[in-house]
Amino acid sequence: MCESMEMSMIARQAAQAVTELLEQANLQPGQILVVGCSSSEIVGGHIGKNSSMQAAAAVYSAIAPIVKQKKLYLAAQCCEHLNRAIILEAEAAEKYGYEPVSVCPWPHAGGSWATTCWQNFAAPVAVEEIQAHAGLDIGGTLIGMHLRRVAVPVRLSLDHIGKAHILCARTRPRLIGGERAHYTPYTGQE
Repeated sequence: MCESMEMSMIARQAAQAVTELLEQANLQPGQILVVGCSSSEIVGGHIGKNSSMQAAAAVYSAIAPIVKQKKLYLAAQCCEHLNRAIILEAEAAEKYGYEPVSVCPWPHAGGSWATTCWQNFAAPVAVEEIQAHAGLDIGGTLIGMHLRRVAVPVRLSLDHIGKAHILCARTRPRLIGGERAHYTPYTGQE
């Protein structure tokens, strides 16, 4: 398969995955979607060993317009060389009180995905951690540390983007009070 056809397929799969996730997650404008993405895994390599700016760009070109249309914030998880820091818009960091740190990703420290987001965001900043409302993990990047406390798995109609396995989650408030408690229905609003 030629590279342009392969990148087109990756973009279609990424768009489908994020669309299905957002339908099930019921996020509200201003909430955060964290995406961890191993471009190495997407192209059939081993995580951290075959970084592909082209695969990261294909995923970004598919996901970013959908996230923007829903008025959500996109957060990009860096690789382990930056301790899985998060790249997001400065506006989101300020809104949620996340303190920026002094680092910017590049393909070999942060990864192709975080680098692509850094290059395309209007005012990117790096922060050490967040509590996102939903997440998409492409290729086993372990986004769980950046989700709010109660994560609920979300199953999609596809389980791969390129050659990378994907896992998704949404979050919900904690249920407290025990068997006598009555709970409000969760609508995705905080």
